[in-house]
Amino acid sequence: MDLIGKKEFDFIKNRKIAYIIPVVIILIGLISIIFQGFNLGIDFAGGTLLQIKFDKPVSTNEVRNVLSKFNLSQSTIQNLLENEFVIRLEKIDSEQRMEILTAFKEDLTNLEVLRVETVGPVIGEDLKKSAFYALFFAFIGIILYITIRFEFKFSIVSILALFHDCLIILGIFSLLQKEITISIIAAVMTVVGYSINNTIVILDRLRENIKFKTREPFENLINMSINQSLSRTINTTLTTIIPILTLYFFGGNILSDFALALFIGMVAGTYSSIFIASPLLLEWNKIFKIHQKGIKISREKGKK
Repeated sequence: MDLIGKKEFDFIKNRKIAYIIPVVIILIGLISIIFQGFNLGIDFAGGTLLQIKFDKPVSTNEVRNVLSKFNLSQSTIQNLLENEFVIRLEKIDSEQRMEILTAFKEDLTNLEVLRVETVGPVIGEDLKKSAFYALFFAFIGIILYITIRFEFKFSIVSILALFHDCLIILGIFSLLQKEITISIIAAVMTVVGYSINNTIVILDRLRENIKFKTREPFENLINMSINQSLSRTINTTLTTIIPILTLYFFGGNILSDFALALFIGMVAGTYSSIFIASPLLLEWNKIFKIHQKGIKISREKGKK
């Protein structure tokens, strides 16, 4: 089903307004990152994670009071359901863990241990580096591929669009203090691949239009290329978002943050392909022409 039809939209005319929306979101996210940072999961921060389910309803304060007996009152406690909790502690050994679980049973009620994870700080640091290298080399590979297939300026605007997508995901996760885990990094990598695919479709159409419509102004060619690809972009995004939303609402607590990262990234990636990457090519051309004009004037003055 074609949700757009034959309508033509002037994306270039209002591009400066379109820049403002992501800039505001990214600035809010960066402020959050600076002042409250990320809620790093066990994967990156190291420590011990306990997911337990009590037989009867228990409050967060009651759980914290038990932990205070072990000088662990500053631990992060997340109440998933009425009687189910995820507790993130500093790294403890198996003996200490058994003492804490025994205290829960004695002071509160019987419980079931659903999950136990322990990651040392060294492993956490290694995972941080691995995540950084994965994103870094992915971006380098994208720059090389687009430069070879298209032009260098195409690769630069594409990377700027990808930075936009990643910053929005990480900024919102910092703002909401959602946990950053390996699965969230996997979601970011998935978004990078999805977003660059959307962008390449538009750039490929632009390259064809440049080749066959040589007398058309560059601004019109960009608009034409976005409109020609718009139906495919919107339809693909919507059909991708539907299962992601299903995963978010019905996939359980473990998958909800992963689905949220994908949802934010898909929306941001579609927006950046249409409103960031393509219009930035026009800005690039304008700057390049001004630079060339300046060189030409300087040479003419030098001859005189």
